Amino acid sequence: MSEALAIYTRCARLPFGKALFSKMVCFRAPYFSTIRPRFVELRPGYGELTIKKRRSVQNHLKSVHAIAMCNMCELIGGITLDVTLPPNMRWIPKSMNVEYLKIARTDLRAVCEIPTGGYTEKGEYPVTVLVRDTADVEVVRAVIIMHVSAKK
Repeated sequence: MSEALAIYTRCARLPFGKALFSKMVCFRAPYFSTIRPRFVELRPGYGELTIKKRRSVQNHLKSVHAIAMCNMCELIGGITLDVTLPPNMRWIPKSMNVEYLKIARTDLRAVCEIPTGGYTEKGEYPVTVLVRDTADVEVVRAVIIMHVSAKK
């Protein structure tokens, strides 16, 4: 079990534990705090988080800024891959292709589902993240190419 999954599992049992885990992730990687993510679920092969639509993530059109949604995608894609990888493997994002499908005018939910087997070889693997609004309309689809290699 990855360190992140072990911490999430412990935190999730506590009152406000998922909020605590979210804060811990943002402490470790401070840029993610700009979107104030809240983890909903995390397990090998599946990750889900939400963000609130608030002024600091809005653009001049009062919709959620594209880069805030990219931030969501990188966070949930990376942590989902992290808890899915074998313990001797690591990852880093190499590229991201993002499709902006609809204007995001509500709170958002990002979901990443990936296969749980494999990832035992060094290589580049696509990780898809879907972002939906409160009406369950897909607003963003991102494919992140993750470079996976053995830990040193």
